[in-house]
Amino acid sequence: MWNRLKRLFRSIFGGLIEGAEDPELILQQLIRDMSDQVPKMRDNVAQVMATEKRLAREIESNQVKLTDIDNKIKAAIRTGHDDIATALIGEMQTAQRALDTSKQHYEQAKVASVKAREFLDNYMVQVRRKTGEAMQLIAASKQAQMQERLAQTMSSFQIGDDSQTFDDMREKIANRVATAEARAELASSTLDSRMQGIDKEIANIEAQDMLLAYKKQMGMLPEAAAPALGEGAPSVNSERTLGSGESSAQERKVTE
Repeated sequence: MWNRLKRLFRSIFGGLIEGAEDPELILQQLIRDMSDQVPKMRDNVAQVMATEKRLAREIESNQVKLTDIDNKIKAAIRTGHDDIATALIGEMQTAQRALDTSKQHYEQAKVASVKAREFLDNYMVQVRRKTGEAMQLIAASKQAQMQERLAQTMSSFQIGDDSQTFDDMREKIANRVATAEARAELASSTLDSRMQGIDKEIANIEAQDMLLAYKKQMGMLPEAAAPALGEGAPSVNSERTLGSGESSAQERKVTE
């Protein structure tokens, strides 16, 4: 009975937890957790390296101290102060033991420092690799979510439901186009547009008359070609210049 109850609770709460789990959020939290461990790892490695450096300075100090005691012992012996030399020898033995202990600790600290740096380097490699894998999984999760939304949209989309809307919009646009074309055609047939067409034709006739006048002035047309200027057109003197031709055209326009 107890096993059945446990299985029941696990199925209920397991389903709830699985439904609430967001892979993207969980992976992002894992990335943050690994990144938060990096400063702590650096601090630990820095402490180990600091111990190594401190012991190295301690060894150097003990060596200097031993050298100084040795010089004092020799000076005491030369001056006949054997009692002082004996006391200095005891002090030197104590300093020598401290030096040996410092050297032993220094070797251990040096090994620990190397291992700590290697561990930090390996951890950084693992962080970069895990971060890359997590980013790939996050991208795959986003792709899966997009495909799920697309599938839901496609399953709920019915082409027949919107066909009438497309037809209505197509008819409305066609009506707008026809109305615009009718308005443009009506505007082109008004009196102002017709007068503009007449003015354009008059300007074209005047330009042709001036062209023939130029050609006659330059001797490019025979004398018999003069009537081609149009009925009632003034004769153009072959000695006139370009300005004379323009004034003659203007006089003819006034006369008309």
